[in-house]
Amino acid sequence: MLLRLLIPVIILALGALAAWRLAVPVEAPKPQPAPPQVLKTEVLELQRTDFAVLLDSQGSVRAHYTTTITPQVAGNIIKIHDGFEDGAFFAKNDVLAELDPADFQVAVSAAESRLARAEAVLIQEEARAKQARLNWVDLGYDEEPSELVLRIPQLKEAKATVDAAKADLEQAMRNLERTKIRAPFDGRVQTRTVGLGQAVGGSTPLGEVFATDFAEIRLPLSPRQLDFITLPSQAGDPEVPVTLTDALGSSKSEQWQARIVRTEGAIDASSRELFAIARIDDPFGLVSGKPPLRIGQPVRASIRGNVLEQVFVLPRQALRGVNRIYLVARDTPAIQRTEIEPIWTTADVLVVRDGLEAGQWLSTTRLPYAPDGAPVEVVEPAAAAEVPAVPAEGNAAASGS
Repeated sequence: MLLRLLIPVIILALGALAAWRLAVPVEAPKPQPAPPQVLKTEVLELQRTDFAVLLDSQGSVRAHYTTTITPQVAGNIIKIHDGFEDGAFFAKNDVLAELDPADFQVAVSAAESRLARAEAVLIQEEARAKQARLNWVDLGYDEEPSELVLRIPQLKEAKATVDAAKADLEQAMRNLERTKIRAPFDGRVQTRTVGLGQAVGGSTPLGEVFATDFAEIRLPLSPRQLDFITLPSQAGDPEVPVTLTDALGSSKSEQWQARIVRTEGAIDASSRELFAIARIDDPFGLVSGKPPLRIGQPVRASIRGNVLEQVFVLPRQALRGVNRIYLVARDTPAIQRTEIEPIWTTADVLVVRDGLEAGQWLSTTRLPYAPDGAPVEVVEPAAAAEVPAVPAEGNAAASGS
């Protein structure tokens, strides 16, 4: 009976003891400081250098002049030469078309006849004038005979008639020669607008032709770009080299060399851009054998600008955020966040003049999180930045920032 009473008491005592033990607060473990994480980065040693700016632009090839071929005399077209077909090339003084020369040949014959008669009259008048002076002497007059006695007016009239007949003959021969319509320069036919048998007047347009000795490209330059280039403004100023590439999406990487020879006299009112005129010799490759640049063909232009002296050229991949780079202190080493102000940018590099010093280390590794002063480990020895300071002439550059 006593055991039955003790068992519940013992159970309650054990429960109370367990509750008391559970109620005692357990001391939390003290946090152990984590070892500092060291970032690893590659670096480049900054050095000042010279950088040649390349400006990007684009335009379309155009002939430096286009001419409408018109005859100088009226007539019927009896022949059209091969050089006067659409797209055909021709040389200066080549015959492009011919008019019926029959009427002009008759005019030449008539002018020759008039000249022969006038020369005969002149010979007769010269003989009469000579005889008149002899007669005056034979009559024994002492005073000088008058011009009328010596037939001077008649002689002058006969000479004037000869001169007029010669002029008529020259004009008739020129008109006969003009029945052959000749090319005014070395060029190419854009369009021909006449056919065989067509009657044309002295001002009838026969077709459009353009010169092939050189072509021009009108290249727009923004106000920002104008700060980095010296353009020719008058005769004798140095020309600016330009490298042209096809903008039609061709897979060929052909390049053409041109040069800026002048600029337009005013800023474009709508775009606020200045247009520079680039000239390319032998655009159709007639002499050089290069692939042709056709009139109206769009091209990209890489223009050699000024040389920026004693600047830092940074790889664009080193940029962190907006105009921010990470420098590495050489003595610590540790991250130094630095703001920069590029004076020129391309797709590959940033050009900085101020805010940096020669010999500083530039972090080139992309770091996920690098607070200012974070310790780093340089995984490559410092070396001079292998960034092309002077781009090749054929490489295009982006607009300045």
